[in-house]
Parts: sequence; structure tokens; C-alpha cells
Amino acid sequence: MKVLKPYKFEPYLKTVIWGGNRIATFKGIETDLENIGESWEISGVKGHESVVAEGDEKGLTLTELIGEHKGSLVGEKVYQRFGNEFPLLVKIIDANQNLSLQVHPDDELARQRHNCMGKNEMWYIINPVDDAKIISGLTHEITPDEYVRRIADNTIMEVAAQHPSHADEVFYVPAGQLHGIGAGNLLAEIQQTSDITYRVYDYDRRDKDGNPRELHTQMAKDAINYKYTSGNNRLFADAKGYVTVVDCPYFTVSRLVLDGIDTIDLGESFMVVMCLKGYGTLTTGETVTPIHRGETVLVPASAGRIHLDGNALLLTATMPV
Repeated sequence: MKVLKPYKFEPYLKTVIWGGNRIATFKGIETDLENIGESWEISGVKGHESVVAEGDEKGLTLTELIGEHKGSLVGEKVYQRFGNEFPLLVKIIDANQNLSLQVHPDDELARQRHNCMGKNEMWYIINPVDDAKIISGLTHEITPDEYVRRIADNTIMEVAAQHPSHADEVFYVPAGQLHGIGAGNLLAEIQQTSDITYRVYDYDRRDKDGNPRELHTQMAKDAINYKYTSGNNRLFADAKGYVTVVDCPYFTVSRLVLDGIDTIDLGESFMVVMCLKGYGTLTTGETVTPIHRGETVLVPASAGRIHLDGNALLLTATMPV
């Protein structure tokens, strides 16, 4: 198997009505764009595939890259399962305003309706303002009929569970769980490759033309898990070393407090490495790749092992195989 070098990609900066001004500063880049709500760090979403930022393969899309290198890039078992489609979408999100209350379909419903994967996701809170909130789950079990009634009479937020948001807190948001990102949150999001969202409530917000933003009340009705669910949240502020923060059938995400030298084995999957604080280097074979706050690197499966050096807070994401 050919040993490939790590890849960095051009971020896709997405301007949205609820976006803020913190992403460019966090990433250390300059842009004239305003209201940047999302930076798609690594994406295989059709029409928004990440583009290699440097090196001999600069300009290739992530889909083209997988087509060229196959299992050497993503891992043989991952390639057998997903082919040229990269299975994860990795973002940084800046919520200057509340995002909508929303829900995502699971794999079965997404395939039936949209011919794509569903959307299970996780959030790592980087830097929330005071009093920032995350909406995740329900305060108690409701019925589909109660959901429809509460949408009609504008009381759905009364049963949406709100949680204070803390730096280094992780929320796992399975498909079917009502959720929303509150104003003032800067966070990292790792999810299945899907851009399907059913908007349930949007604070009576208007688009740039003054029209109410579309809601997906009926489509969401079949997707929602109406049982009581906890926030699926856990605080990792005091965790040391390399710890797993989310382990589910769709991805495994871990957190590394790097203070000096460390080593990570990749197993049989690629590894996404996000730097949330500080800086360091990733050494794979004879290749040394610098990484600093706001950067994301895709380490090919063929690298086998990463040697790290520096002072940084890192998130890693791999595929269970």
C-alpha cells in the first residue's frame, strides 16, 4: 500500500443569516465575507467537495482524491463500504444568533426520501459566551399529535430541553433528536455526510427578502424521536491525555491534550485531526505537517501512525471498522 502524506483543504466559508464574525479570527485567515456561520473543513457533500489546498495534488476535490487513492486514503474497509463518498462532514460553527430548532432523518428515512445517508452528529463546544445555550432533546415524552399542536400554537420551545453551554463540553445528537445551537456558541461539528435538515421552529425569523423561512413540519413529524432523551452531553474540561468523547456506529471522536510528544495509531481508518487550541506538528513517515488553531488535517489510513509534538488541544475523528 502506498503511504500518502496528510492533506489540508481550502475551507468552504458559508454565510448565513445567523452567522457571526469569529470563524476567520479563530482560523487565522483573512476574508471580506460577513456573517460566516460555518466553515466546512472537510466535506464530500456533492457540490461542496473540499479542495486540496497545497502540494502536488492541489486543486483536486476530496472525491477525486478518494477515486485516485481509494483504500490507501480512507482505509480498505471504509472504501468498501462508502466507495468514493467521504463518510464525514467536519465543520466549525459560529452562532451569532440562535439556530433553528431542527431534526435530522436517520439512514432509513434519508435513503427513502433523499437517496443519501442520515445525519447523526456531535458538537464540541470551543468558546461559548456567558449564558449560551444548547437545545438537545425533550423535557419529557410527547406524542406526534402534541408536536403538531405545539407547532400550530407556537409552544414547541416549551418542551425543547435547554442546557447551559460550557467550553470543552460534548453533545452527541443522534438522528431524530430535536436540537438547536443557541446564540453565542463557537463549536466544532462532526457528522455523517448529509446536508438534510428539517427545520421545526425558527423564532419567526425572516430571510433577506423579508419572507418567513421555510419550516418542514410534516417531514419532521416522521423523523422525530418523541421519547424523553437526555442532552447526551458530558464535560471534558479536566480530562487529560487522549480520551474518547463519542463512540457510535457512525464515527469515533477523541480529544487529545497534547503537551510535548505523543503517538496515535490509526487502525484501519483515515483520521481527521482538528486543532482547537495551540499548535504542533504531525509526523507520518518522513512527512512533518504543522498544524495550528483552526486548522484541520486529513491523515490517510496508509500512514498507520501519527507522531505528535507540540502544545495543543486536538480532536480526532475516525470511522469504526
